[in-house]
Amino acid sequence: MSSALPEGDLSTGPRAGRGSLGVMVLLVLFASLIGVTLLELYVVILVGEAIGVLPTLGLMFLDAAVGAWLMHSQGRAVWRRFREELAAGRVPARHVLDGALVIAGGAFLIAPGFVTDLLGVLLLLPPTRAVARRFIGRRIVGRVRLAAVGGAGTAYAAGQAAAARRGSARRDPAAGGEDIEGTAVEIGSDELAP
Repeated sequence: MSSALPEGDLSTGPRAGRGSLGVMVLLVLFASLIGVTLLELYVVILVGEAIGVLPTLGLMFLDAAVGAWLMHSQGRAVWRRFREELAAGRVPARHVLDGALVIAGGAFLIAPGFVTDLLGVLLLLPPTRAVARRFIGRRIVGRVRLAAVGGAGTAYAAGQAAAARRGSARRDPAAGGEDIEGTAVEIGSDELAP
């Protein structure tokens, strides 16, 4: 039986263990989804016992409507600030993350349940969204720094960032810059290491 994978011991080297990490992440995600669902069900039952079934259902529909309205209003505000940053010639990275947090917050509010509603409100309100943005921003910057150390895919982005800092995408060799000559070879996905 033939395989596209190279023969030999695949348990060593820089990529060893990545498959098991992926499985672990999926298991944690699956367990989290099950756990949140059970917690939501428990809280809905508690609220239903405290205020009754119809008021609980009404409250759930009301918070979904409020969530949709908040997502719409906060999304418009983020979009406006995003466009202002672009018009001023600045990179709107903060507003892109804000937009993602607004979408996530709205989705949490629209989803039935009270625990996710609390998380959704926290992501939609600007002060608490700023806290989440700073937390996520620190995590992203840490990962980008790690990727820039060894990731070949980041070399292009690092070069573009350096070019942006010096004000041009290419330097003139006559002006003291340097060009690096090279050859690109296209390979098929079956030739890539796992």
